[in-house]
Amino acid sequence: MEPEGSPQNLQRVRDASGLLTAATLRRLDDELGWYRDLPAEDRSYVGLVAQAGVNAFITWFADPVRPPHGVGEMFSAAPPELTRSISLQQTLQLVRVGVDVVEQLSDQIAAPGGERDLREAVLRYSREVAFSAAEVYARAAEVRGAWDARLEALVVDALVRGDSHDSLRSRMSALGWSGRGSTLVVVGSTASALDDVRTAELRRVARRAAGDALVGIHGDRLVLVLGGEGDLVGAATNLLTRFGPGPVVIGSPVPSLAEAARSARAALAGLAAAAAWPQAPRPVMADDLLPERVLTGDVTARRTLVAQAFVPLRDAGGAVLETLSAYLGTGRSLEAAARRLYVHPNTVRYRLRKVSEITGWDPLDARESFVLQIALALGQLGDRD
Repeated sequence: MEPEGSPQNLQRVRDASGLLTAATLRRLDDELGWYRDLPAEDRSYVGLVAQAGVNAFITWFADPVRPPHGVGEMFSAAPPELTRSISLQQTLQLVRVGVDVVEQLSDQIAAPGGERDLREAVLRYSREVAFSAAEVYARAAEVRGAWDARLEALVVDALVRGDSHDSLRSRMSALGWSGRGSTLVVVGSTASALDDVRTAELRRVARRAAGDALVGIHGDRLVLVLGGEGDLVGAATNLLTRFGPGPVVIGSPVPSLAEAARSARAALAGLAAAAAWPQAPRPVMADDLLPERVLTGDVTARRTLVAQAFVPLRDAGGAVLETLSAYLGTGRSLEAAARRLYVHPNTVRYRLRKVSEITGWDPLDARESFVLQIALALGQLGDRD
């Protein structure tokens, strides 16, 4: 029996290279529906890969003692984009079909007595092809991962800067953002230096918690963009341990991705002002830091306080605003406010309950009365202007 790489056996395999390629492509078309559904250009690239695989096998078959040469290069006949059209599993199906074709045609191709050697050789070689395919897809996945990381950083930076142009939506879609439900932004310090592995793990945890998630690292600051149809504030709270020491601020949920920059601005403004309220909960909503944000010059916080507190109280009539001013101006004393207004303390108490119903802030609570006092001062400054 001639050795598998004998000149006669090798020459017969070389002469049958076109036959093997054509038979392989026919089997692909007959048995694999996903191959038939490929665009014509991708089908032609698969054909190039099959031809390159046959040629690489012949090269190795000439000297099978040496490690396979050119196995990785067989996939270079097709562009890298082909890995987006067919999966690794489908590529392995291609290899399996090729092995079956050689086995079926071994009696016809091999020199007399060399059929078994040819079948064994192609089985050994197919293993190398499978490993090569896995390596190609691993490299493609690594390149896509690096590109996605850069794209994710650009998207988070754009949200932090307040950009909301149309390209932002397409970029987030490229990152797998579904766009379902609302969106919010969470900011805080980083727990430690986040390398690519730790960042990827944090992204997976965030996506399990919220559905959609983007991660941005800005120096020692961690920015999470969460989206979905569930409780995003609850999801952000569950991710609290992923942040480092110090305040963690949650921007207000917004109904769509187009408004995500507004949530980012509020969260970042809240983080800058959080030091002015040492007793703030962790995490804290950005809108709970409106007075502190006003002190840092946040125009949005100023407008929000005036619109949500001062204007409704002014429009309510019935001396509600006057009563609140008297109560705050007399050291938060019901009796002193009643004397100043010449009314019964119960009347003051009733009007303060109206303040709570109108604004959502309770003047009898120390923290919320502070919020109302800032809102009252801002509104009065605006009226005077």
